Amino acid sequence: MTTPSIYNNLTQLGSNTALPESPEQAVLESVPNPELEVDYLVRFTAPEFTSLCPLTGQPDFAHLVIDYIPDQRLVESKSLKLYLGSFRNHGAFHEACTVGIGRRLIAELAPKWLRIGGYWYPRGGMPIDVFFQYGEVPKGVWVPEQKVDGYRGRG
Repeated sequence: MTTPSIYNNLTQLGSNTALPESPEQAVLESVPNPELEVDYLVRFTAPEFTSLCPLTGQPDFAHLVIDYIPDQRLVESKSLKLYLGSFRNHGAFHEACTVGIGRRLIAELAPKWLRIGGYWYPRGGMPIDVFFQYGEVPKGVWVPEQKVDGYRGRG
């Protein structure tokens, strides 16, 4: 099978790539949108997202849902996975992580629309949910609910 030329510039896909030391060092790669004539939604779900509390260094856990409507570029999923994984050693509050991920994707992709829901598990006995949105949904695009239940504890 020959590799289409739109993938020639990718540096992480198809190779053993180490987890970046930090989100700033992570490389987010993209490819041209092959469906420019149609508006559609792309969803990434990261149910085991981890970062560190910037004050205590203790781990924080979240279920992230990233929805975007691409314009010219699509994020390459392995690079997104590595970028999200780089937060494991990164100290930041929930709001900074969630909004920062959204802003980085906007800077790299210039999507028509993007939203990210960060459903954080309890810290100090209280879960924190953080939501960030950019742009307006183009007419006619189906945007499903994120449907992540709020934290209920056991059972």
